[in-house]
Amino acid sequence: MKTTQSVKSADVEKKWLLIDASGLVIGRLATIVALRLRGKHKASYTPHIDDGDNIIVINASKAVFTGRKREQKVYHHHTGYIGGIKERTAKQIMDGKFPERVVEKAVQRMLPRGPLGRVQFGNLRVYPGAEHPHEAQKPETLDVAAMNRKNVRSA
Repeated sequence: MKTTQSVKSADVEKKWLLIDASGLVIGRLATIVALRLRGKHKASYTPHIDDGDNIIVINASKAVFTGRKREQKVYHHHTGYIGGIKERTAKQIMDGKFPERVVEKAVQRMLPRGPLGRVQFGNLRVYPGAEHPHEAQKPETLDVAAMNRKNVRSA
């Protein structure tokens, strides 16, 4: 009788993947990235081990929303003071100083909360432009646009 194999931390093989987000739908991009960060695409997936890949997302400022989400989607945060809830629309964030935070938050909210989820989220690097400082890792390119025709939205 065969038993289920559980991977140990020392046996995990991590790859570096590069994803170009220009023209991609943010929600669909986030699901693919979260799946790869957790390692669920591997046959050796173990729920309590970080066996996901390291992912680099470039051109995050060129990612798009479907419908009217760019104007209507609202992000909330709390300052810590009484009555200190603040809100910003996706348009304000995408046109602001750090447009990559929209992609980061979309992925972060798809990962589990807790110590393992924080480690997995640390394997994500998001950059608003086309350049990144991870050429030494020789990342493989993952073409998310070719996976499904709905992943890309033409302007």
